[in-house]
Amino acid sequence: MALIHEELYKGKKSETLDLSKYIRELVEKLFQTYRIDDKNICLNKDLEENAFLNMDNAVPLGIIVNELVSNSLKHAFSGMDKGKIYIKLRREEDGEFINSREESKCDGLKSTSLILKISDDGVGIPKSIDLKNPTSLGMQLVTTLVDQLDGELELKRNNETEFTIKVHSNRKRKQNQLI
Repeated sequence: MALIHEELYKGKKSETLDLSKYIRELVEKLFQTYRIDDKNICLNKDLEENAFLNMDNAVPLGIIVNELVSNSLKHAFSGMDKGKIYIKLRREEDGEFINSREESKCDGLKSTSLILKISDDGVGIPKSIDLKNPTSLGMQLVTTLVDQLDGELELKRNNETEFTIKVHSNRKRKQNQLI
């Protein structure tokens, strides 16, 4: 939260936040906080530049990143000497028009989605973790925040643990709107 306030101050009280820059700074702070001196944990970031979001959406996404990266740092590399954490942020066009068909002909604006992937090559997340019915407070927080954003959450358990969060932007929401 302090990082968000700092970014707002730097941005002269703008109502939007550069999510890529924020994620970079947040993850650096997490690596400092969870100093894992006996392990070689590498961070790979692939963050689309200028991914600006309004505060109603940036804050929940920041909390999600904090929770998932913290979990990786605390649990994923138990019994391992090294590992990697990957964070990827992209926008992609949905192909759906924002407004009604008539308005979209004039505006030509299509809806986009923000795709956030956080993965690690650690020991893997237990099979008992069910995103539809999470029992841990951290996973409950993640699923609740994704729901709040009207987003989609997917968990892959292959050679790595990968969380994918997809949030539709430029489309009107119940109470807020991404930009």
